[in-house]
Amino acid sequence: MNRDVGLSRLAGEQFDVVVIGGGATGLGAAVDAGSRGYRTALIEAADFGSATSSRSTKLVHGGVRYLEQGNVGLVREALRERSTLLRNAPHLIHDLAFVVPAYRRFDLAFYAVGLKVYDALAGRTEFPRSHVVSPADARTLIPALAPNGLRGAVVYHDGQFDDARLALALARTAVDHGAAVANYVRATGFFYDSAGRVTGVDAVDAESGAQLTVRARAVINATGIFADTMRTLDDPAARPLLAHSRGSHIVVSSAALGSAAALLVPKTSDGRVLFALPWHERTIVGTTDVPVDAPERDPKPSADEIAYLLATVNRYLEAPLAQRDILAVFAGLRPLIRRGATSTARLSREHLVDVSRSGIVTIAGGKWTTYRKMAQDAVDAAARSAGLGASPSRTVSLPLHGAQHDTPDNVLLREYGTDAANVLQLVAADATLATRLDPRLPYTEAQVVYAVRAEMARTVEDVLARRTRALVLDAGAARAAGPRVAALMSAELGRRVTPPPGTPP
Repeated sequence: MNRDVGLSRLAGEQFDVVVIGGGATGLGAAVDAGSRGYRTALIEAADFGSATSSRSTKLVHGGVRYLEQGNVGLVREALRERSTLLRNAPHLIHDLAFVVPAYRRFDLAFYAVGLKVYDALAGRTEFPRSHVVSPADARTLIPALAPNGLRGAVVYHDGQFDDARLALALARTAVDHGAAVANYVRATGFFYDSAGRVTGVDAVDAESGAQLTVRARAVINATGIFADTMRTLDDPAARPLLAHSRGSHIVVSSAALGSAAALLVPKTSDGRVLFALPWHERTIVGTTDVPVDAPERDPKPSADEIAYLLATVNRYLEAPLAQRDILAVFAGLRPLIRRGATSTARLSREHLVDVSRSGIVTIAGGKWTTYRKMAQDAVDAAARSAGLGASPSRTVSLPLHGAQHDTPDNVLLREYGTDAANVLQLVAADATLATRLDPRLPYTEAQVVYAVRAEMARTVEDVLARRTRALVLDAGAARAAGPRVAALMSAELGRRVTPPPGTPP
């Protein structure tokens, strides 16, 4: 995957479809369109998945909260997509057991019945069915669970993944199917034919400042939390489709749970559920639901949210967590469809497709689990709008880049799938690249070099936040690694790359 090649093609070719936005849905749309045989382009204003799509709770799931709300259709669709994603990206998705503790007998029966309905909606699936366990078995699964008054637990299963690595796999899959793809290319406007129909996108290369004209018969706006911003470029009078909500997380040591199973807190003060999840040898606790007025690319958790997460999870832990235990924090904004609800916790995660008078297709809402179906719906609408000719979606059974069922010998490279061998070849050629970036992190210098050569990494943040997950796992260790990452990238790119502010010299 080469950015220079992508830029050259963007400026020089006529496309059937251009996708604006390199998050989950935009990348999925590029895969869908390219695999149908449409000539496809994708531009992303920053890095792939750099906004909401790399800041999720790392779950591929039906959504037990949506089931409680009675949104059966959304849950059924998401559970179906969960299985599809497990089949198509087995190197990135894995099964995870969730423990739902009950401290009242009525709650145990209530949770058990609800999760049997969840099982039924899933139909035939690779994921195990839910079951009730004793208090002793619950604490075997999660040794840190508070024992006093524990009546038992229900164990159910969902999927877990690395969101940023999946976004990258989608980008590479799109390229595998002929798409021209480039990050750090920002859409600045649209151009139209004499009838007022959109015929392409004006854009700027953020690195060089060069202006680009990307010509296409169909334009898909898949910019997530910025969807309304793009819509007003086309029509200043366009009414907003979205409301935004911040979901924040804290990251602590794996000892917080002491297990390979996840904890689901079934009742919180704001009517949500809360997870404590083992992930990459750490524990992620999240999430919150705080309405925000406007989209922002890099939202930060508030002090109140961090306090809320600690207080809520501590009700279920024998040894409470404290502020000093936090290794990192992260937050993302949810693009929720406006339905006239008064609380973002009640807004739907369903998606919608909007087609403007000029023919621009906007895909909005949804969540990671349903990205493939969202992408299919967007491309279907774009094909109809632009008269591209019928070509059915192929993504239900389309393996993503790197897909393999056998785990590599090097478990740290599991998420590279078939590309793991390419990373190891770098070490074979230069043993110094086996050096860890920091003793507290699992990542090596070889992964930095590979990120630049094959994964279109352009900044230190690209490497530390998304090609690896260092900034999510341990912010202090990532900052310490920043200068070395910058030096490696500078050598590869042939230009000076600077570490982010706050990193040591």
